[in-house]
Amino acid sequence: MASENASRGCGFRVPMRPRRGSSGTGSESGRAKAAEQGDEQVVDGGERLVEIGGDETRDWWRLAAARPSIGGSHGQAVEAVECQNGHTLCSTCKARVHNRCPTCRQELGDIRCLALEKVAESLELPCKYCSLGCPEIFPYYSKIKHEGQCSFRPYNCPYAGSECAVAGDIPFLVAHLRDDHKVDMHSGCTFNHRYVKSNPREVENATWMLTVFHCFGQYFCLHFEAFQLGMAPVYMAFLRFMGDENEARNYTYSLEVGGNGRKMVWEGTPRSIRDSHRKVRDSHDGLIIQRNMALFFSGGDRKELKLRVTGRIWKEQPNPEGTCIPNLCS
Repeated sequence: MASENASRGCGFRVPMRPRRGSSGTGSESGRAKAAEQGDEQVVDGGERLVEIGGDETRDWWRLAAARPSIGGSHGQAVEAVECQNGHTLCSTCKARVHNRCPTCRQELGDIRCLALEKVAESLELPCKYCSLGCPEIFPYYSKIKHEGQCSFRPYNCPYAGSECAVAGDIPFLVAHLRDDHKVDMHSGCTFNHRYVKSNPREVENATWMLTVFHCFGQYFCLHFEAFQLGMAPVYMAFLRFMGDENEARNYTYSLEVGGNGRKMVWEGTPRSIRDSHRKVRDSHDGLIIQRNMALFFSGGDRKELKLRVTGRIWKEQPNPEGTCIPNLCS
């Protein structure tokens, strides 16, 4: 039964203050029984102090926090809600049970169970990316912020030719690019590519090529494409690092394009694939060649694009004197 399953998933009864018209633990016998069980304390004025905690409550929150749908994609903390009879449910499951308490079938309103939420503040939980290698443990509300920046979180596919929703770790994405997108794979820290296009006037945001290079034990994506920069058609080449930004800073790359005794050179740090392809392109962080210059480099009658782009990747390594020297190959 759906309601029964939902109840097993995250709901259990928490003793609450009696409401008007309620019975049961509001009676003297019920109150005495609850006091004997340690569920409540009677304080001056006849009010009851409810103690919520213990392994059962903590397990409720650990279960709720571990579920991918809770506090995940939107980075919001889970809330505890309760029905009029005091049955508790997480805010995500509230929508899944169609706003009906899975225990008593009463309509769920917006009554927050602040006591349970207070318990959540004392919990320490593993990062949801622990299966991907993250060893960190955080208080519940700090955990959500961490997961949005966790270095072990999956990477999005860096392919720019189409919208691809695939995500995973680097080895998985390398295999995905090779097998599903048929991307060219190369080993080495230097590259020499020739781009030919019979009609260079076709620059309708067309991604031309993505090539993956493996060097220094890492993977790099070389992008070369044509698009409109304002009213001007341009070609752009740039490199992205398949890893986090802090690792990308350890590498430098250069790109060179030329012909007819002229050349243009770009040198910079590769961007992490954490930054989307469009973000890198729109920031103009790469070698940009206007179409007229590209046709000049192509030579001939300037009716066909023939660009040769060369480059290299190197890693800055400190020497004993504290200065950095380039390491061109692993």
